[in-house]
Amino acid sequence: MSTTLRINGITHQVDLPDDVPLLWVLRDEVGLTGTKFGCGVAACGACTVHIDGEAVRSCQVALSDVWGDVTTIEGIGTPDTMAAVQQAWVANQVAQCGYCQSGQIMQAASLLAENPSPSDAEIDEAMQGNLCRCGTYPRIRAAIHDAAKMMKEA
Repeated sequence: MSTTLRINGITHQVDLPDDVPLLWVLRDEVGLTGTKFGCGVAACGACTVHIDGEAVRSCQVALSDVWGDVTTIEGIGTPDTMAAVQQAWVANQVAQCGYCQSGQIMQAASLLAENPSPSDAEIDEAMQGNLCRCGTYPRIRAAIHDAAKMMKEA
């Protein structure tokens, strides 16, 4: 069955079964490999993308259940200008191995869209479903605060 998806502002036609997880549509069909497979059960957050601005685990969203425009890590900045959250990630040297970072950044971007000035507790709550094996949680929190500040100043 053919399905039309709008991903990062571009319309894509995919001919896949309705139950294929969005993660595999993005990676295997569309070629957007920034979204990572981590666990397959929505427990780690590596596959986080936005659907209509809401952070979701793409490993658990079936193709037929996609309800709006999809944004992946490739779609939040431009080739010339990184999004504030991406700039803050670099400035705070958040990434070590980097595997979880696309999901972390997407979750953080969703948080900042809903709450432009989150407290530490609000950050911890919003980010609790995104795991980092390297343990860079203090840097993640600092980067979110810095991104919030950059967004206010912009």
